[in-house]
Amino acid sequence: MKPYYAIVNPAAGGGRCGRQAPAALERLRSLGVPVESVETRRAEHATSLCREAYRSGYRRFLAVGGDGTGFEVVNGLFPREDESEPVTLGFLPLGTGNSFLRDFSDRGLDHAVEALVARRSRPCDVMRLTHAAGAVHYINLLSIGFTADAGELTNRRYKGWGELGYLMAILRCWMGLRYPTFPFRLEEGGETLRQPCTYLTFSNSRFTGGKMMIAPQADIADGLIEITRVGAIGRWEFVKTFPRIFSGTHMSHPLIWRAAAPRVEFDLNGPTPVMIDGEVIVCQPRSIQVLPGALQVAA
Repeated sequence: MKPYYAIVNPAAGGGRCGRQAPAALERLRSLGVPVESVETRRAEHATSLCREAYRSGYRRFLAVGGDGTGFEVVNGLFPREDESEPVTLGFLPLGTGNSFLRDFSDRGLDHAVEALVARRSRPCDVMRLTHAAGAVHYINLLSIGFTADAGELTNRRYKGWGELGYLMAILRCWMGLRYPTFPFRLEEGGETLRQPCTYLTFSNSRFTGGKMMIAPQADIADGLIEITRVGAIGRWEFVKTFPRIFSGTHMSHPLIWRAAAPRVEFDLNGPTPVMIDGEVIVCQPRSIQVLPGALQVAA
């Protein structure tokens, strides 16, 4: 079998990944994990590098960076002609948020290295967002509304600030809090839900923005999208409730609703900012569906 193909984003974590990745990769090699590596040079480069490596016969990949790097690698693996063929994705979390791996451990890089050395992996669902211009895939979460607005502001103004940057963006968006409507339904032909909301999330894993447990009941391998809707919550009620997101206890608030489904369909009139695994795009969502157990993750 070919070695792991490590795709390194040297800009991740405000440049921390570029400084620390060589030593982390050498640590893996010294522990018997065969690795070849390449660095990205621009946005979406990881996606094209991954596709090329897959065509060359690689079936084991490492995303070296943050959640955004993992997002690009996942979109290099999907869609593909045979999505049932086993492919393994590991992580060296050297970026800003590294939210996805918190579902398994809060030990970060050490846990990731141990999983790779022990050849430990588990099945992971992949979510496919179909929108008016195509499709993208994710393994962490998709959100629209307040969280997407905060993510867009983080990337534009506070990207190098780490978790503090996301909190700063949240504060600024809180000052302009709004309650849009994003009509969606949980199955084809089902009731369309049209309640105004602060935000909507469609999660595969539990965490976002580093340590925020936005979807505490999410399970990466249950074949379901974990859906969370925060209703029209007032500014000061938001302030009181927000700290509870770090423990997951925010879900008991009467204006927070959850459900789980294998497919979600949208009825949106136009494009909207969408945050997907730490990256923000503007698109018109049509549907989200689950590809059950489509990926093996080293964790």
